[in-house]
Amino acid sequence: MIEILQQIINGMAIGGVYVLIALGLTTVFGILGIAHFAHGSVSMFGGYLTFFLMTSQGLPLAVAILVALATGFVLGLLIELLAYRPVRSASHINAFIVALGLTMMVEGLNLEFFGHEQVVIPTDFNRVFDIGGVTIPELRLYVILAAALLIATMTIFVEKTKTGQAIRAVAENRDAAILMGVNVNTIPLVVFAISTMLGVCAGIMVGALFAIAPGIGEGLVIKGFAVLILGGLGSIPGAVIGGLVLGITEALAAGFLSSAYKDVIAFVVMITVLLVRPQGLMGKA
Repeated sequence: MIEILQQIINGMAIGGVYVLIALGLTTVFGILGIAHFAHGSVSMFGGYLTFFLMTSQGLPLAVAILVALATGFVLGLLIELLAYRPVRSASHINAFIVALGLTMMVEGLNLEFFGHEQVVIPTDFNRVFDIGGVTIPELRLYVILAAALLIATMTIFVEKTKTGQAIRAVAENRDAAILMGVNVNTIPLVVFAISTMLGVCAGIMVGALFAIAPGIGEGLVIKGFAVLILGGLGSIPGAVIGGLVLGITEALAAGFLSSAYKDVIAFVVMITVLLVRPQGLMGKA
């Protein structure tokens, strides 16, 4: 039982990262219907930038994170304005091609500016807590708490604020939202800015927990889309549940079988859920 609890804690940490990736993807998909494949590479950019600011510029971790988040906000605006807005009214295949091209471009910029070496974001969170025989590294605990705080903040923003209500209105019925006075040109900017900031947070967490290296972003965005499918497209609660299910399943598979099988088992669980409930755990039929 202790070992199971241990793996669940480990899974909650990586599951929190998956949730943040999925939240960014689901807001973009829900508003614009775009599969934003570059989201993983953008997340890695956030992790790389934080590492660079700490190691080359000497900034403390908290300041480096704030700068990375501000940069992510601006980057999200630029991505929407320069990449996706010109093809908003075109066929979906145009946005799909733009997304793939943007992925390669961001990945290339990461290599050009930050190199191809694997890096780990340094932190001072080295303590290990022992609770009833279950060991919880301080860093993993902070990652879980930070992910929970961001999820709660995102939920409150979408559900309680006027901007969040406008986002939900555009996602549900764009024409009706226009008639109600919603500026449908501003909403995509807000969505991409928030989505990119969430991706930057996920990249920082990956860089601190594990490592950042070329190619990790692509794998991360695939997991994000897997979470969306598992939880239900366009559903924020579904993204939360799907991310935790995927992360905990991977951790249990790695702990009790082999890390080589963790991805296989996680996707088997996803496929099984979809066979029983094709719309996902929280999606609407």
